[in-house]
Amino acid sequence: MGAPPPAARLVSTAAELRSLAESVAREAGALLLDYAERGQRGVTAKSTPTDLVSEADLATERLIRERLCAARPDDAVVGEEGETFEPARPSGLRWVVDPLDGTVNFLFGIPQWAVSIAVEDEAGGLAGVVYDPSRDELWAAERDAAATLDGIPVHGSVAGDLALAMVATGFGYDAEVRRAQVAVVAELLPYVRDIRRLGSAALDLAWTAAGRYDAYFERGTKHWDVAAGRLICARAGLEVRELAPDPPAEGGILVAPAALIEPLGTFLF
Repeated sequence: MGAPPPAARLVSTAAELRSLAESVAREAGALLLDYAERGQRGVTAKSTPTDLVSEADLATERLIRERLCAARPDDAVVGEEGETFEPARPSGLRWVVDPLDGTVNFLFGIPQWAVSIAVEDEAGGLAGVVYDPSRDELWAAERDAAATLDGIPVHGSVAGDLALAMVATGFGYDAEVRRAQVAVVAELLPYVRDIRRLGSAALDLAWTAAGRYDAYFERGTKHWDVAAGRLICARAGLEVRELAPDPPAEGGILVAPAALIEPLGTFLF
């Protein structure tokens, strides 16, 4: 018998895909730290003057694409900063990449940014990794395994009292969207312990999975912002809900313990 076709040779378990994502995320994180230490910028604006992309974003996405395509040439790759790679012989798997989630923090020297890499099949998230190079913390999950932080299982909050909940959120770049988001936060704030806004959706999700926050919500997130983090949160025992668009804000995500979904939904749904 001849050798199997490339797609057959590349069939992998979720654990193997997670391991690849971890390796690539760590290499990408090292590149970003190098850029941070050298203070290189090369900044341009995207959707608004406050929506920035740096040379570091672009170089890191190129690195991630090269590593994934070399290891998995039959998988698709979609990222925040580049065109989608569509293989000639599709495997049915797609990598979703945010090379630098928290670009503004990165450019201002605020150590709250991360690399996010997820792989999906037709049923959704198969494996995902969020890596924080500044703290050398790596969150990971597979569809049928526990979420982990540096290899140790983590569990989300089991809080049931909204008044004691620490809630994270984020804001968009468009001024009108921000006005709408601030109105929601102003309404919610008196009913919770406190609200945090640190500027990286991927890390907000990872921290929620580890119980550093009780819940997280944000409208206007993109798929690459949350693809890895939502799987990590789900495998950490949290509820993950879609937020419908609320013009001018686009749809988004809510992650919380089951007991907090309905109380938070009063303000969000």
